[in-house]
Amino acid sequence: MKRKGSFLWLVLLLLLGSCKKAEPLPWIDDFSSPGSWQAESDATAQVVVENGVLRVHVIVPNQLAWAVAGKDLRDFHLSVEATQVAGPDDNEYGVLVRMQDPSNFYRFSISGDGYFLVSKFVDGQQVLLGNDWTPSEAIHRGQATNVLEVTYRGNRFTFVVNGQQLAQGEDSQFSHGDIALYAGAFYEGGVEVHFDNLRVTNP
Repeated sequence: MKRKGSFLWLVLLLLLGSCKKAEPLPWIDDFSSPGSWQAESDATAQVVVENGVLRVHVIVPNQLAWAVAGKDLRDFHLSVEATQVAGPDDNEYGVLVRMQDPSNFYRFSISGDGYFLVSKFVDGQQVLLGNDWTPSEAIHRGQATNVLEVTYRGNRFTFVVNGQQLAQGEDSQFSHGDIALYAGAFYEGGVEVHFDNLRVTNP
């Protein structure tokens, strides 16, 4: 079983509720400019749109960092390229969706050592939506690019990595909300993940 750290959640953004706006689809972002992404950096993590990517660099262990889009989405199909460029493979990165605030959202995660996880956070507490960290040969390991896809229709979701469906299910906790792209470190810092070619369409 994959080792898991106790995350001291890094709340980079506290303005979710006031910054959301409805967004017509399709919405495509190649990160050539910051756009509406809300991100901050400090001594524990650097999150910035630069050089045509969204760069998330988690400097210290047991930490998580993200950038929020500032949108309000209900049903959608999302795809994004996520590339690990540095740090230990024992990490996590992926997509947060239907975010109500920094403590309430769905999380679709993979790791550099080839595991995936689907969960939600309710008042800051993780609830698994399926199995715990599970290995998959579909995930490209180490310093490589993975294409992540998340689809939501009502309370039903699917999670696809590199064209292979890894999880599906349903949950009615959150019906709409923001999206974020994130990375996290477990026992070693230095995790760096670049996101590019985000595309959000109708499901």
